[in-house]
Amino acid sequence: MAKNKEEKKEASVPLEILKVDDVAYSTRLTKKFREREMYKPKDPKKIVAFIPGTIAEIYVKKGSKVSYNDKMLGLEAMKMINEVLAPFDAVVKKIYVKKGDIVAKNQLLLELE
Repeated sequence: MAKNKEEKKEASVPLEILKVDDVAYSTRLTKKFREREMYKPKDPKKIVAFIPGTIAEIYVKKGSKVSYNDKMLGLEAMKMINEVLAPFDAVVKKIYVKKGDIVAKNQLLLELE
């Protein structure tokens, strides 16, 4: 009997068209799917902590020019210092942390322009 109720409930939800790679599919979209957070590509100019830790060293200042693979920060985690390197040639727009700050994963550390 429970199966019949589920079937009736499912049948009451109208079919919708979902396009994936130019192919249209008829399906019943769930509430969870409709209310999901849309994907946003990461901004390469915003440098975030890839692991939680403590800022051990800051090698750049606001307005500093950095080249690809230049050291910008030292992030200490699990008794190791991880270097945060410049992903491309840029100028440091703003630094959001200071030496000794404890940071969480994905916390904004600095911004490039």
